[in-house]
Amino acid sequence: MTVSTLDFGKVRGKAISTDKQETTVRHRSGERWHTTTFRWLSAYAAIFTLCFVALLGFLEYSVGAAMEREADSGIRWQMRYFDSKSDDQLASVISQRLEREIRHTNYYGVFAPDGHRIAGDIGEMPPGLKLDKAGESHSTSMGRTIELPDNASMPTVRVIGELRDNGVKLVIGRNLSDVQHVREELTKVLIGGGVLCLGLSLATGLLLSLRQMGRVADMRRVTTRIANGDLAQRLPTGGRDELDMLCHLVNHMLDEVERLMNEVKGACDGIAHDLRTPLVRLRLQLANLAERVRTTGDNAADSLLANARVEADSILERFGAMLRISEIGALQRRSGFDVISLRTLVDELCELYEPLAEEKSIILKSSTEAVGPLHADRALLFEAFSNLLDNAIKFAPNGGEVSVDLWSSQSGPQLVIADNGPGIPVSERNAVLNRFYRVEQTRHVPGTGLGLGIVSAIIRLHDFELRIGGEDRGTTITIDCWPHNLQ
Repeated sequence: MTVSTLDFGKVRGKAISTDKQETTVRHRSGERWHTTTFRWLSAYAAIFTLCFVALLGFLEYSVGAAMEREADSGIRWQMRYFDSKSDDQLASVISQRLEREIRHTNYYGVFAPDGHRIAGDIGEMPPGLKLDKAGESHSTSMGRTIELPDNASMPTVRVIGELRDNGVKLVIGRNLSDVQHVREELTKVLIGGGVLCLGLSLATGLLLSLRQMGRVADMRRVTTRIANGDLAQRLPTGGRDELDMLCHLVNHMLDEVERLMNEVKGACDGIAHDLRTPLVRLRLQLANLAERVRTTGDNAADSLLANARVEADSILERFGAMLRISEIGALQRRSGFDVISLRTLVDELCELYEPLAEEKSIILKSSTEAVGPLHADRALLFEAFSNLLDNAIKFAPNGGEVSVDLWSSQSGPQLVIADNGPGIPVSERNAVLNRFYRVEQTRHVPGTGLGLGIVSAIIRLHDFELRIGGEDRGTTITIDCWPHNLQ
């Protein structure tokens, strides 16, 4: 098959790009941290932490306030007891009570009007303490939390003061060590429980997100195959959630798309096949008519008939190429794949086209090295590579140069076909594999514009990758001969 122009782009499946605009998509392990599931999980963890901190503060405040009110209530009861004692008995009663204190939960202080301590174990009058009047019910008295600096253990106490009728000041305090201990234990329990709940929640959310990411990965693999032309694939269903609903909608859409494409393809193939037979007959009739005209010596009629036969041959070639693209695009030939030697194939190709290059005084250089075995269809690859080499020779100028290089890269075999012809504009490199598309500066060269479609179909069938390069003059075609289909 003769190809109309040496215009190629990068092919992965149906995707085409240049060497400056590669569209290779790779799965990164870090992508899972940029998913919606992980973002919601992170937001949930942040909200949970903030709510837990607020709850912890509220509980600590509530419990502390409740226990302080309980301490104030006990102090008020003692105030009522001391109100029943006379001023003369106050010091002795407090001394007797201190002698009976075992746990030392209560503290007392009796101070003269000038602030001098008379009795008790509170060393000095707490500054700024509001004093109730003697004989009051103390029902509204609120304690004050202070520390006793003159005590070795420096306990934190809750105190309430009273001013007696003779000017003596009575201060009663209750140790808050138990309150602080309960508060600390409660805080530990809440923090431990909160961390445990947060950890379990995050672990559960992570497991659920991994399950969802597994489903998304399956959907990604299927959609990649669909994008590569396998419209028979369908998204996995069965989750009974919003993803499952989306999969059902997409599968229904794919059913319709596949049906419509099959109808269009069938109609086009039918037209191409049905018109091929009458065109063959027309060509034969033109050939017979040309023989008769040639005997009459009518040169003008003979020239017109020759042109008509050329046009008929061109139409037949176009129909043949369209049917060939349809056959390859159906992806039915993968069952015929086998292990082949790419180096042998390229050597045979160069040997076949060497006479054509010599006819145009073109220097055909080839450099091949041993590469690993390749799982492919040998006949199809030979057809695709021959189209590329045929174009390189066709568009190279007389006395020009064409090179064919095969070497082994880190990923697999790589074939490069280069020429010093007119080259391909960068703006047109993404469109050159469309059917019937031809670059403006090569439209004068005979061709159907469908040979490149055959190359594209073969590359797509093998999941290879084709890139186009070249600067001011010449074209460089690089083919990565290993599967690029994403899993």
